Parts: sequence; C-alpha cells; structure tokens
Amino acid sequence: MAAGRRVVLTVEDDAAIRRGIVDALQYSGYDVLETGDGKVGAQLATTSRYDIALLDLVLPGKGGLEILKEIRLSRPTQPVIILTARGEENDRIAGLKLGADDYVVKPFSVRELLARVEAVLRRSPERPADLHTVELPGCTIDLDRLEVRFAPDGRVELSEREAELLRYLAVNAGRAISRDELLQRVWGLDPQGVTTRTIDMHVTRLREKLRDNSADPRIVLTVRGKGYMFARTNGSP
Repeated sequence: MAAGRRVVLTVEDDAAIRRGIVDALQYSGYDVLETGDGKVGAQLATTSRYDIALLDLVLPGKGGLEILKEIRLSRPTQPVIILTARGEENDRIAGLKLGADDYVVKPFSVRELLARVEAVLRRSPERPADLHTVELPGCTIDLDRLEVRFAPDGRVELSEREAELLRYLAVNAGRAISRDELLQRVWGLDPQGVTTRTIDMHVTRLREKLRDNSADPRIVLTVRGKGYMFARTNGSP
C-alpha cells in the first residue's frame, strides 16, 4: 500500500456491492482492505492498520455487530460506518449504540458513501501516521507491529491505544502535552468535565514496557502542572 494514503477496511459479503465500493474508493485515492467473510473481517478489524471501516451487519461466519463490539474493545476511537439494508432499523440503532460513527442504507450512491467516509474521517481524533518506529538507547519501538524490541533480545507487546499514545507523544517530542490534549487527540473525548486517571495509568504501563524508571523517567517525562513530554532522542522527529 502506498505510504501516506488512507486505508479503508471494507467488510461486505455481496461481491457486486463490495466491488463497487472498492473501485470507488481506489479511484478516489484510498487503499482498501476487503473481505466478504465475517471471521476474516473480525481478524482484519482487530489486527490490521486502517483509517476507517465500512462494516456490513449481515455477514457469514460472524455478524457485523459482533465485529463492531470487538473493534470497540480494542480500538475505542476507530472510525466505523455500518452498511445496512432497508428495514434493518433495529440493527442500525444497535450499531449506533455500540459506537458506530455513521451508517449508510443500501442501496446507496457512491457519492453519498464517499461523502460519509470523508465526513467521519474529518471529525475523528487525529492519528499521526507519519511515524512508524522510534529508536531509543537499547530498544526500538515498532508502532506498526505494536511492539518494543530490546537489544540483544527481548520483546514486549503494546496495545493499540498504547501505540497511539506513544505515536502522538513521539511526533511531538520535546513539547509538553496536557492531559486534555491527549484526551482530545488520542482518545477522541471532550476533556471538559472529564475526570479520569486513564492517561496516567497508560503512561505508567508504557514506562514499565519501555523499562523507563517511573521514579526517574528518561523517556516519557512528567511535566509538573502540565502533562507529559516525550524526551528528544536521535530517533525523534
């Protein structure tokens, strides 16, 4: 897939509809991951890197609502548009309650679908995608593979959210970033009125995985009264 291009995961079991969606997306400059099988779709949805998912609700192997639940458990802010047939209002409502960002009713026009995709991507939390690895003394953070590799050996896995938090901090290395900004840009939450320790807990886990001493951190620094800052290294942008 071309670097810098948006990736759309399309899970639709009707081959003709899926072909039309894929052709339209590719013509509009998107890369596409596609499948017509629910089980394969669930695997792609939870393990692949993509910017937005188009998810049919009625699928062989595993239903679209079940896939949506799995996406929301592992990737709470991942943009998802559900594709439904007329008369599936209850499923549509269930999908929205599970956290779908939008829905499109079949039959739909290509122009409408593309407009919905663009609109959802515009209002989704920012995910800096121009940083793939960070080199640190003694280890490499591979944000695409969701892992930290230590020299001469050793490896620890990162969750999707931990990787996105690390990516945002590293892209902004040397700048103190407030908890409100992290809530807004990484979690996609309105920070007003939100009292949460989730960011602090994620930072604590990241430090453990990076072998960064919480008592005297050298990688993810605490900026008193502000938030956190990723220390500049040779691998920082």
